[in-house]
Amino acid sequence: MATTEFAVNNKVHIATKISLFMVNYKRELRKEADIRRKEKVEKVTEFAERMKNTRESRSSIKLSIKGNRITTR
Repeated sequence: MATTEFAVNNKVHIATKISLFMVNYKRELRKEADIRRKEKVEKVTEFAERMKNTRESRSSIKLSIKGNRITTR
């Protein structure tokens, strides 16, 4: 029902050359050009690999910090 109402209110009338929305509200209807998602959806395997790399990086940083503490004492 909402889609039908949107289509009717947004259509430019042949005789008046303006839409019903413009007649009723005196402004253009704001709408998004494309409501579908455009950003890339990451695959589960890619996400898991990225998390693994992050975890490994954190571990190596902790080890290097820990090593620096031992050598400086």
